[in-house]
Amino acid sequence: MKRWALLLATAAAAAPVTADTGPRDVDALPASTPTAVVRYGADPLQRAELRLPQGKGPHPVAIVIHGGCWTKGFATSRNTAAIASALAAKGIATWNVEYRQVGEGGAGWPGTFLDWAAAADHLRKLPGSYGLDLSRVVAVGHSAGAHAALWLAARHRLPAESPIRGGSPLKLKAVVAIDGPGDLARFVGPDAELCGKPVIAPLMGGTLVERPERYAQASPSARLPLGVSQYLVAEGVLRPEEAERYRSAATKAGDRVEVLSPRGADHFNVIAPGQPQWAEVEALILKAFR
Repeated sequence: MKRWALLLATAAAAAPVTADTGPRDVDALPASTPTAVVRYGADPLQRAELRLPQGKGPHPVAIVIHGGCWTKGFATSRNTAAIASALAAKGIATWNVEYRQVGEGGAGWPGTFLDWAAAADHLRKLPGSYGLDLSRVVAVGHSAGAHAALWLAARHRLPAESPIRGGSPLKLKAVVAIDGPGDLARFVGPDAELCGKPVIAPLMGGTLVERPERYAQASPSARLPLGVSQYLVAEGVLRPEEAERYRSAATKAGDRVEVLSPRGADHFNVIAPGQPQWAEVEALILKAFR
């Protein structure tokens, strides 16, 4: 835990401070040039990188969402560009999403959630010439992005009047949540330890006591069953015991959940192509499309 907190707290440094894989190591990994960079909203941060595999399709699609403590300064879509590229090389079209984080104009509640929703739904607006198969869309998120990916699968369970639901939620085939929380309320406390400061309350615009209705709408665990298969990668942010807690609750609600804990994993080697831990995660993602 302390190792990961140190890495994340120094995320803006030019080089990692330990021999473990760090956020800047992942940023430095090679990535293919996107087929297109598309705006899904008016803000410059409301954009996504589309990478298409070879062939005419129809291509299954992975919505890829980076982490970074929901907060400006930790990570951007560059942190997931390498895995988006790796998946495209395996025949999966990837939609690598940038979004507004706390500390940026319009972020937090409801803006950050509406960005995730708008980015997912914008896939319907892309030209048919891209050959996307929108019946096979899997949300793949890392860290805070894992929460976002699970939330995208949960948003259809929100009431129509919810301020974060957005319009007509795009139906997902499955979710792969890589080392990130499914329950924001239970992550209060660990958030300060792992991110170096509290991040959930700023995201939500208040504490659980102050804003219980917001936490209920923002936490995938509160919206079970999600109605899609869920694949969780547990390491240190999503501790194995928390992953099992979530799996048990989801299974009782009627969902199918699988948990992977790669041997020798740390928070960043699980999204670092070339590392054996990523190979296990990539296999899990490909399984989610079957």
